[in-house]
Amino acid sequence: MSKPLYTTKVTAIGGRAGHVRSDDDLLDLSLALPAGLGGKGGATNPEQLFAAGYAACFENAVLHVARGKKVEIADNDVEVVATVSLLPDGNGGFKLAVGLDVAVANLDSATAEAIVEAAHAVCPYSNAVRGNVEVAIAVSTR
Repeated sequence: MSKPLYTTKVTAIGGRAGHVRSDDDLLDLSLALPAGLGGKGGATNPEQLFAAGYAACFENAVLHVARGKKVEIADNDVEVVATVSLLPDGNGGFKLAVGLDVAVANLDSATAEAIVEAAHAVCPYSNAVRGNVEVAIAVSTR
């Protein structure tokens, strides 16, 4: 294994109705089973946390690829909305599906789509789920 560029540690206690906390205390959140799953809601859940991480990471991958291709793009020219769905897997377990809606400003459609496709190849979240989680990507320009 190569030397990590960054490592973090988060501890979860109490499952979906518990708590998560990072070792540096920057992340410190209560969790709740969503009302849509029969819970009380009122707090975040693992799917929201995954969606937030994936959206932020993918947005940065788009910026990284664009700048590597010498395409001028500002940080706020890219918006990623990640939708994470929890699905039954047909075997008594569960699986995830992800939708990424990527809006890129100030680029033509062909350039935006090429950059987003390349970002999907370099994003660590995309690489982590590839072959295991269905990821649908929609690209728009604004």
